[in-house]
Amino acid sequence: ILKEPTLKGVADYIKSGKARNIIILSGAGISTNAGIPDFRSPKTGLYSNLQKYNLPYPEAIFTLEYFKINPEPFYHMARQFYPGYYKPTITHYFIKELQNRKWLLRDYTQNIDALERICGLSDDKIVEAHGSFNSAYCVGTKDQPGCKKTYDYKWLYARLFPTKTKFVIPRCERCGGLVKPAISFFGEPVPDKVSECAKEDFPKCDLLIIMGTSLKVEPLSRLATEIAPTVPRLLINKTMVNGFEGGERKSLNRDVAALGNCDETCLKLAGYLGFKTKLLQTYEK
Repeated sequence: ILKEPTLKGVADYIKSGKARNIIILSGAGISTNAGIPDFRSPKTGLYSNLQKYNLPYPEAIFTLEYFKINPEPFYHMARQFYPGYYKPTITHYFIKELQNRKWLLRDYTQNIDALERICGLSDDKIVEAHGSFNSAYCVGTKDQPGCKKTYDYKWLYARLFPTKTKFVIPRCERCGGLVKPAISFFGEPVPDKVSECAKEDFPKCDLLIIMGTSLKVEPLSRLATEIAPTVPRLLINKTMVNGFEGGERKSLNRDVAALGNCDETCLKLAGYLGFKTKLLQTYEK
């Protein structure tokens, strides 16, 4: 499938015109160079920095049950992640350049930092698999169900970053329940847009690029297996991901694992594709 199972082999495949419906599956690793912590890195990861809250277990911060008892840890984290607080990375601008060249079919992201939007990716090219801060809604409290009243980005921002008063947990104006951003917590359904777009996109996909994710969480872990066995897959990540060791597909020269820093690998790939200088200029602007 690829002339050689290397980064250059992937670049040659793209340059030959065979990849015009590229799907990206992206995770926290593409945003760590922006200064945003990932979840699982020892010492620097989000979970290891939550010890002061005495969570029953680290992932409790992303469960509705715990949020209704103690929303403070989540909102402490949310203020760090809030869109506009960080700047997009070289990897984000690499994805944007794929869009500019009309090679990008869709970017399915696990991230809630909205850096794809900030770097200029079109709304119709992004699927936020775990939701986003674009809206929020009332979820009630541990003693009462939520009235589901919705609030927009501006309303939430004004409460997360008040200019004249101290930060207080956002409450529903109608019933006094807790207000939560439209981010999928553990056990909550993923947004409908994920399955709607996937149904349409994956039969068309001619190159899958997996970036900055260990593919341990649904729905991206499942989506990575939904392309035809003849479609090449490129992994750009710090560590190896299960299923990328080759297996029975090794003889097809189908899978390439470029292990290391996402930004450095994207720069190398951009070099092979002939737009490294442009990418650096866009990023530095």
